[in-house]
Amino acid sequence: MAGHSKWANIQHRKGAQDKKRAVLFSRLSKEITIATKLGGPDPDANPRLRLAIRNAKGESMPKDNIKRAIDKGAGGGGEAYEDVRYEGFGPGGVGIIVEASTDNRNRAAGDIRATFSKNGGNLGETGSVSFGFDQVGEIIYPAAIGEEEDVMLAAIEAGAEDVQAEGETFVIYTAREDLNEVAAALDETWPETEAKSTKLIWRPQNSVPVEGDHADTLMKLLDALDELDDVQNVYDNSELSEAEMERLAS
Repeated sequence: MAGHSKWANIQHRKGAQDKKRAVLFSRLSKEITIATKLGGPDPDANPRLRLAIRNAKGESMPKDNIKRAIDKGAGGGGEAYEDVRYEGFGPGGVGIIVEASTDNRNRAAGDIRATFSKNGGNLGETGSVSFGFDQVGEIIYPAAIGEEEDVMLAAIEAGAEDVQAEGETFVIYTAREDLNEVAAALDETWPETEAKSTKLIWRPQNSVPVEGDHADTLMKLLDALDELDDVQNVYDNSELSEAEMERLAS
């Protein structure tokens, strides 16, 4: 699940998201199972599970799939997963943050390091990239939720810090500690519409312009990272012009 919205839009326009539907469901199921193992099967008492279920519903995951993932986590046994963050650099000096949930830290690190190396990047030390990002809450709603001005007013009243219209979605940003409260308020504002995604993300403080060969190689790197089994989210600070996005999406 790519954290960089422009890259996600490019991938969607290429039709790649439809092809990866099964992978997406598998990743969402994994997060539900891990959240259940760590905090129990009651979403009211387990914020991480509550967010995982919201995201699964936002992607139209069938209720039976969600229940199976919760049951798997509640049953105990199986793999013991841990959350790990990796940081590195892509073509043109683009900073990249990779979040993984893995039952084998050595395997995950090896796969991610190799993917960086094969696609014009290099893995860095923890903290080498994240200092240039802020961890914030992000809630994504479909654009059909309403007019931009109305959505912005509703989000700000709910406690959000910023709203951006991106493609066919509204992206609502919150302070890290306010995510759950704002999400709950927006549930009441738009009870008929599920948010497509509700989570903590890494938002870049500044962006790095990328074009031409660097842009092509970066897209391959981001896509390759996102396809790794252990990877849950990928974030970067690249900036692509509209012309470059059109070229990449063609």
